[in-house]
Amino acid sequence: MSYQDQVIFITGASSGIGRQLALLLAQEKARLILAARHADTLATVQQECLQYTSFCEILIMDITQPEQVDAGAKKAWQLYGRIDVLINNAGVTQRSKLIDTQVSAIRQLMEVNFFGPVMLTKALLPYFQQQQHGQIVVVSSMAGLMGYPWRSGYNAAKHALQGYFETLQTEQPIPQLHTTIVCPGRIQTPITYAAITADGSPFGKMDPGQAHGIPVDKCARRIITGMRKRKKQVLIAREERILLWFKRFFPPLFYFISRKGN
Repeated sequence: MSYQDQVIFITGASSGIGRQLALLLAQEKARLILAARHADTLATVQQECLQYTSFCEILIMDITQPEQVDAGAKKAWQLYGRIDVLINNAGVTQRSKLIDTQVSAIRQLMEVNFFGPVMLTKALLPYFQQQQHGQIVVVSSMAGLMGYPWRSGYNAAKHALQGYFETLQTEQPIPQLHTTIVCPGRIQTPITYAAITADGSPFGKMDPGQAHGIPVDKCARRIITGMRKRKKQVLIAREERILLWFKRFFPPLFYFISRKGN
């Protein structure tokens, strides 16, 4: 299955996994719509993609703002007259202990990681219904499958995301609408620089575990492979995959190891 000439809408496309997905799909000659909050970095990614594809549009959009999401969905549809694939990739992580984390910080995490993808998906479902086909990819996390220290609000948001999009899979309101949930572990991206801390301020540095994570190119390629196969779920992890296995089959060992993590 090739994505040549397919219209693909990617959120959080200015860096990390989103940027790498954009570059790889551009090389397949996809028609891209890239969305993010920061115009300068998004424009840079656009220029990189235009080296491979003749079609790459950008949308400056904050997925936590309902009016921007609705306007962005409408604009994205108008750009090409259809959307074949939506990749809900935008997200923010967390680095703070549960006992210290303010409720306002948890709300931030929920707005970006849960309500943002839900709002955009809801805004686009009528268009998918109109064309009677499509593909939705949501970048969740291994944190959506288990609780892990220093990520209480992030874990909660990703668990909610998992539940919402699994329901979309089971209901499948449009017969030819296929949904893939991606669960990465630690990936080599700059995501921890903007990670939310106890009071909502950014973490501002690279997490050592993130720095030694799976290369982002390898992660993006595995996501695209999962998309092609229309998989329901794609796990992209090393240690976290083992930890999940412990949780399912040896819970005491899972809790023992997890308590030592950060």
